[in-house]
Amino acid sequence: MRLVLMGPPGVGKGTQATRLKDHYGLVHLSTGDILRQEVAAKTDLGLRSKEFIDHGHLVPDEILLDMMENRLRQPDCQKGYLLDGFPRTIPQAKGLEIILQRLNQNLDAVISLTADEQELIQRLVLRGKTSGRSDDTPEVIKKRQRVYWEATAPLLEFYRQKGLLKEVDGTGSVSEITERIIKTLES
Repeated sequence: MRLVLMGPPGVGKGTQATRLKDHYGLVHLSTGDILRQEVAAKTDLGLRSKEFIDHGHLVPDEILLDMMENRLRQPDCQKGYLLDGFPRTIPQAKGLEIILQRLNQNLDAVISLTADEQELIQRLVLRGKTSGRSDDTPEVIKKRQRVYWEATAPLLEFYRQKGLLKEVDGTGSVSEITERIIKTLES
């Protein structure tokens, strides 16, 4: 099974990714983790990425796509994977399609977790109080939400048109949400 997990900040993507990974025996692929591994390993792509990161810039799609292709070619990905945090934009999604064609693979589904914006803000503010994360303040959260909807939300329509989008209510207990996702995938 090859999945993409999407949703606004605070909807519980990381938690659900871990649960789905365990349930289906998938590899959980987070672009942030892959980026950090490439930088730590001082690969060519990692060193090129570090230049952008060190200057406070986003890593260009071309580099991210090369990293993703390298990672998707690894033997552990042959049984299936869950992409978390990638793609974030239409150009990245189109780049992923090209990679998947080269690898003779297809996505099975794109899961979009949904929740009320105010509830998400409350969740993240509470998380910030317990986790100490500096980016979990109401102002930063609202900005991250806006960035998500401006940059990533167009992907919802992109994947809806391809018949891959599965929207799942991301409110309720962690177990209820996992159950909903599994039921949606298996129906």
